[in-house]
Amino acid sequence: MEKSAIIYCENEFGKLDGKVANGLVRQSEKYQILGVIDSTKAGLDAGEHLDDAPNGIPIYSDIPEALNQLKTVPKYFIYGIAPLTSYLDKEQQAIIFSAMRLGMDIVNGLPNFLTDDEMYRRAAKEFGVTIHDVRKPPLKKDLHNFTGEIRTIKTPIITVAGTDCAVGKRTTANKLVEALKAKGIKAAFITTGQTGLLQGAKYGIAIDVLTSGFATGEVENAIIQADKENPDIIVVEGQGALSHQAFTSSSAIIRGAMPKAIIVQHPPKRLNRCDYPNIPMPTLESEINLLQVFSEAPVIAITLNHEDMTDEEVTQTVVAYELKYGLPATDVLISGCDKLVESLLEMFPELSKSAVPEWQVHA
Repeated sequence: MEKSAIIYCENEFGKLDGKVANGLVRQSEKYQILGVIDSTKAGLDAGEHLDDAPNGIPIYSDIPEALNQLKTVPKYFIYGIAPLTSYLDKEQQAIIFSAMRLGMDIVNGLPNFLTDDEMYRRAAKEFGVTIHDVRKPPLKKDLHNFTGEIRTIKTPIITVAGTDCAVGKRTTANKLVEALKAKGIKAAFITTGQTGLLQGAKYGIAIDVLTSGFATGEVENAIIQADKENPDIIVVEGQGALSHQAFTSSSAIIRGAMPKAIIVQHPPKRLNRCDYPNIPMPTLESEINLLQVFSEAPVIAITLNHEDMTDEEVTQTVVAYELKYGLPATDVLISGCDKLVESLLEMFPELSKSAVPEWQVHA
């Protein structure tokens, strides 16, 4: 039970601001997720609610119910909400303190670092627990400036970009890495956000808390370190959107990674920017054009986020996008990553040397 954890995601599980909890429920190599706290969905199976696929992770109404049902106190209490406003209100602070009082270490993915607050430090000391600020960057002396060494990397590097934040770029990147590995292709994943770090990604850092120079350098350095393991391909998680006025992470990731190809994730039914209801979404066409001009790399595939879409609408949209853009399109949560893998094999023929024959994959 050393890595056991419960995730707090009140009123947000399965929604955009619940993306940290959503990601950990889908995949966690670092923690054993025992449950999710969200009173609005209490009694449900987290996997079934999220992806119509039960995974045995229950949703509880509050901490007392969770501990009563689990018959144990998890080692970690993960704050699984990622709101635009990063500061905790009085009610949320009380939840954190109650978890501390019960002896749980706190895992905080917010850019508001609890270890910088005397109130939280004092409480942690009193209750004998530890606070982990996942997005807190290393000291400046330990950060990396961009060097240009990325230009010497021969391994194919691709980025999963998107038309907005919280569209599923990390999920698609992880699914793609899994699919490549299943084909015998050694794929390395570079995370650029807190959820990837919480899931246990070996390489990467939360980019959005860094200044632009260090952000670019840290992306470059993560790829250089991953390349030392001699992967066949490197998949870099995107953040936000290159066209998004509120975020600069996308430009730093593209500059630091210098990808050879890009996959674009898009939610066709989303009308306005996540957390910015007065800012309309860009068109998929405009984002593709912007990415290709900025990166000097081709967009080789389109992936869908099916929020608010029926299965029939997803199917129709896939066909429409493929006809309009001349690119393979898919929803990886519904249809998997076969089209993406085929596109990468076409773009980078050398990957075929590592891929196992199809009959062996299904043997």
